[in-house]
Amino acid sequence: MAYDTHAADGIRVLLEGQRVVEKRMMGGLVFMVGGHMCITASGRGGILVRVGPEAQARVLKEPHVKPMIMAGRTANGFVRVMPEGYRTAAGLKKWVKRGLDYVATLPPKKTSPRKNHQRPD
Repeated sequence: MAYDTHAADGIRVLLEGQRVVEKRMMGGLVFMVGGHMCITASGRGGILVRVGPEAQARVLKEPHVKPMIMAGRTANGFVRVMPEGYRTAAGLKKWVKRGLDYVATLPPKKTSPRKNHQRPD
């Protein structure tokens, strides 16, 4: 299943002004903010949102929210929001804000010298 391009476009707009890197991973499109996974347009349906381990149990009680399962295990601090939970502009904005709010609490990622290495021409 391809990821939800409509959701990806909306996420992209809502993340304008942030330091964002988009990566194709896990069958979807991951939006990394400040080097941290924030939100993903998932290839398995819905969006994956990083809410943090403290908020996860509370958020899972909301409509259209499921645990994020990877390799048969529940991913700590992430939830899967089904399309009914983010189809409106306000709904998508709520989930993007939650992801941003959580990654803002994380320490900055250090970039690896290997990643910044450029080959001579």
